[in-house]
Amino acid sequence: MTGVTPTLVVHGGAGNPRDGRIADEAAHQRALAAAMEEGVAVLGAGGSALDAAEAAVRSLEDCPLFNAGRGSVLTREGRVEMDAAVMDGAARRAGACAHITGVRHPVSLARAVMEATPHVLIVGADAEALAAECGLELEDPDWFVTGRELARQSQHGTVGAVALDAHGNLAAATSTGGVRGQLPGRVGDTPQIGAGTYADDLVAVSCTGAGEQFIRAVAAHEVAALVRHARVPLIAAAKRALDSLDGGLIALGSDGSAAMPFNTGLMYRGQAAGGEFRTAIWPEGGGAGG
Repeated sequence: MTGVTPTLVVHGGAGNPRDGRIADEAAHQRALAAAMEEGVAVLGAGGSALDAAEAAVRSLEDCPLFNAGRGSVLTREGRVEMDAAVMDGAARRAGACAHITGVRHPVSLARAVMEATPHVLIVGADAEALAAECGLELEDPDWFVTGRELARQSQHGTVGAVALDAHGNLAAATSTGGVRGQLPGRVGDTPQIGAGTYADDLVAVSCTGAGEQFIRAVAAHEVAALVRHARVPLIAAAKRALDSLDGGLIALGSDGSAAMPFNTGLMYRGQAAGGEFRTAIWPEGGGAGG
């Protein structure tokens, strides 16, 4: 495919901050930009959409401002349990992991599940054993628990990225620490392909929000189904799929169109294409995010 502009869209979660305010707004913007720089560098070097999405999410996993990797929220028992997924739209391959406690980059473990096994989802200690076999970076579980998280009261969300490469291929990647105070062993929408993460040859989607709602709605796949079967334009499809759900999503089409709707107070988000970077947190124009 010719004439394709490599594009990257990222999110750092959606939510309703207490009193309608957040601390460190500029730091969040910088973190989103840094993640996009990582992904765009991959795309600029001719890398794949999957490589770019993974690189962006790895950056966000290392930033303690977001609920993924270091800085993940804590379960009811005060532990970190992380989930992640990737999907390569060109090949319709996917990989995911859940209940991860000691792998620095769960998104890379999700990719290892996809590439090193015949499976889609592996959980817990067996997934972590695979991470060790694949040479992924491991950390003590306490490393993921930050002082910021111990003191945090407001909710913050999942991270994700969707990318379009120079060959017109799409990919999605999502990573999360789950829901603050969740029951140990709970798994949300992020690692469930079609619920929180999805990509095919037309659309790539990464979701954030009330995970159980997104699971029941199969929200990420719903966006793709509306585009493919009902021929709904991407932005309208993304907004329709989000109807009645609490949260947001990012979606990218094979034509370079992008959507970033949300119906919460904010969604940390950014888009990079053609050398231009844009980040945002609050709704634009005083209405629901788009």
